[in-house]
Amino acid sequence: MTENGGGARESGRPSRLTELINMEPMGQGPAAPGSTSGPGAAPPEPMPPEPVPLELSPEERVVIGRREFAVRLGEFRRTAVLVPFDPYGSLWTADRNGVRWICAFSDEAALARFASAQGDDRRAWTYRTVLGVRLLDVMVPMLGMPAGVALDAGSADGTLFPPVAGIVPEAAAVDLKET
Repeated sequence: MTENGGGARESGRPSRLTELINMEPMGQGPAAPGSTSGPGAAPPEPMPPEPVPLELSPEERVVIGRREFAVRLGEFRRTAVLVPFDPYGSLWTADRNGVRWICAFSDEAALARFASAQGDDRRAWTYRTVLGVRLLDVMVPMLGMPAGVALDAGSADGTLFPPVAGIVPEAAAVDLKET
């Protein structure tokens, strides 16, 4: 796997999404040597969620589940993730039930497992490091259709960040009343 464009096939002018990936996050430069934070730093290991006791009411379980998801969403927004490109130089996405999912991965091992599951682990995968907030707040709305982010797709720890209010900007959110 290669980072920052190695091995990507040029297909004319890059798309606007590709240009956004290449930009530094606003207000953040490269991490200082020896620094443990910044775009190039490894994300902190998330704490595994506490098991939800079965004796809780369904309403209590929903409250706990929403709280756990809110924590996961906050962590994702602050974390740099790997966004692979397909063999043609576009973001790797998947369409499912009318939603386009941008595939992102927490680390190279997760991306390698995904590549292997796709039967495409022989080629060098090109990817960029992008903050989760940039994916949700900038790239998802640019797709012009219902879109979200699939983090670590195909793994037991995978998470979907769907195109709903509170996750993506209101203008890109799907109105659930219509569905």
